[in-house]
Amino acid sequence: MRILNKNHSALLRAPTSKVSVILPVMNERKTLAAVLREVKKLKPLEIIVVANGSTDGSAAIASKCGAKVLTFDQPLGHDVGRSIGARHAAGEILLFLDGDMVIPAAQLRPYLRAVERGVDVALNRYNGKLSRSTVHPVVLAKHALNTVLGRPDLKGASLTTIPHAMSRQAAQTIGFEQLAVPPKAQAIAIQHRLKVKAVHLIQVGKLNPVRRREKGADPLGNLIVGDHLEAINWYAKATNDRGLRSDLSRNRHIVR
Repeated sequence: MRILNKNHSALLRAPTSKVSVILPVMNERKTLAAVLREVKKLKPLEIIVVANGSTDGSAAIASKCGAKVLTFDQPLGHDVGRSIGARHAAGEILLFLDGDMVIPAAQLRPYLRAVERGVDVALNRYNGKLSRSTVHPVVLAKHALNTVLGRPDLKGASLTTIPHAMSRQAAQTIGFEQLAVPPKAQAIAIQHRLKVKAVHLIQVGKLNPVRRREKGADPLGNLIVGDHLEAINWYAKATNDRGLRSDLSRNRHIVR
């Protein structure tokens, strides 16, 4: 890992907030400068760009824009960059974004305000598309996990979806390494009785670049569904085989 600090001192000279913005990046030069322009309007304490496997100059763009850049030659895989960026962050509020989605600063502030007012984990209220005869498995997985966790009020809100924010204390309670599997991190947060709330809606489905599929395969979708299964498995181990659900009058021991 290499850390580029060019222009970072200028960014830190007069911080006006306690926010660390964390951006995993892999070949995002087409959108990164615009993303950073919006982020800098928030006047954060720091911007941490985790450039992993980038070969298009993304790291140089981030450094020129004043970000602290953590550089890895190889791709880290999904969400690992968030975990690494959070571990290196100095702020009291951590805001997580992606380098390929340009979101206006005004749309990001509600997440920061929510954490400032006592929310531990502030989620995007985006639920995915439900008004279809066939609902995407990822959307179903998000709703199912929140129901299992006793939080059906969250509907499809998920740490899998950016933007989201959390307090430093929440990240430490969850465990920085657990942020690499967002649904599991969400399960841990809820199990630890952290205040998790869907605070603001941004239609990221319209912003998210279309990922190419090979012969109908959806490897990213399968990965995210797997993440949710891992989260449910963690929750069952942390509680009991039924996730604290009643077995009513079923006397299983009779047939054992």
